[in-house]
Amino acid sequence: MLKQDGHSHTEFCPHGSGDDVELMIQKAIRLGFKSYSVTEHAPLPPAFAAEYAGLETGYTEASMAMSDLPAYFKKVQRMQDKYGAQIRINVGFEVDFLPNQVQWTRDFLNEYGPQTTDNVLSVHFMQGTDDHFWCVDDTLDDFEKGLLKPARNGQSLYRQYFEVVTEAVNADLGSYAPKRIGHITLIKKFQDYFGLPRTYDAETKQVITTLLQAVKQHGDELDYNAAGLYKEFCNETYPDAAILKQAQQMQIPLVYGSDAHSIKEVGHGYHTLMAMIN
Repeated sequence: MLKQDGHSHTEFCPHGSGDDVELMIQKAIRLGFKSYSVTEHAPLPPAFAAEYAGLETGYTEASMAMSDLPAYFKKVQRMQDKYGAQIRINVGFEVDFLPNQVQWTRDFLNEYGPQTTDNVLSVHFMQGTDDHFWCVDDTLDDFEKGLLKPARNGQSLYRQYFEVVTEAVNADLGSYAPKRIGHITLIKKFQDYFGLPRTYDAETKQVITTLLQAVKQHGDELDYNAAGLYKEFCNETYPDAAILKQAQQMQIPLVYGSDAHSIKEVGHGYHTLMAMIN
């Protein structure tokens, strides 16, 4: 199997470490990766600011700035030229699915998609308290106030998230729509802190099955993401073992993603994750 990392970030990420992507690529080469996808958080639609609630930085630091796009593409092109003989470097975005901003996202992908070779589609924001959107993975306070409190219980919260991810999979984002769905159990990032359910009830399982069927139908891949394994209150991969097993049974392609925001995170958990699916 080709040793590849399908999900990583750069110094252009405001909530990252600031580590230079060149040093991250050098580490990937040392670790024997043959393919490395640089998928920085795509800019958010300006109109989304009015829909967002919660800590301001959850919005302002969630993605790269539109003004950084030329420098971003130029930097990765330079990396491709410099290291292309040692590793295949893909360039693209981790695109946020926002249900009220589909047209903007499609227009963005139509404009910048031709310059990309790999993209990830993720859900980081979900509708909650006061019908505003709250960040799923920013702070404990925002998660509790904005998402957990308005949900009837943990299972209901899970279903809501999986339904939004399903909507993302089915959305018409144009011919440059990402073909890999990011960390589909991100809603469990704070599971240990809030004592969220460790298993899914029958109703939630049906929603998960519907999601995976949509992924399969669209011929998409799943981001097999190591980041959750190292999050203080998650301690498992995205997706978790149960969904992982179901995805394998359905023969949905899984692509390892470090989701690295720093040099030290490049290659995180690779051998552990691969052993779980072999």
